[in-house]
Amino acid sequence: MALGDFFRINMPYGMKKNDKNEWFVFNREYKPLGWNTREHIREEDYPVFNQYETLTEAKILKLAWSDTEGVKRNDEGEICMFWLYNDATNPKDKPKYWNDYFEKIKTLSQLEYARS
Repeated sequence: MALGDFFRINMPYGMKKNDKNEWFVFNREYKPLGWNTREHIREEDYPVFNQYETLTEAKILKLAWSDTEGVKRNDEGEICMFWLYNDATNPKDKPKYWNDYFEKIKTLSQLEYARS
């Protein structure tokens, strides 16, 4: 069964980086925003990746729900995925976290696309 509410389908849960240093924003099903499916998709087949000049490790660590458990690192130690919240800090289920979540969205909204 796919997701059933606006928040989990259309709002960012986290971001994942590919091997070209490009990022995509995923929803609670780890799919691009707006996708309401549990079926496997290959993100590489869709134009959902972007490079951001100002998305640094320090910024990611501030965005992640935890600077240790809220990030995933690759074999080189680089952050390759991070999550904005977890079950304990999910603003939809725990409204006291809305302000924190929206501050993260504000930070993301200021990222500049890297034009090559």
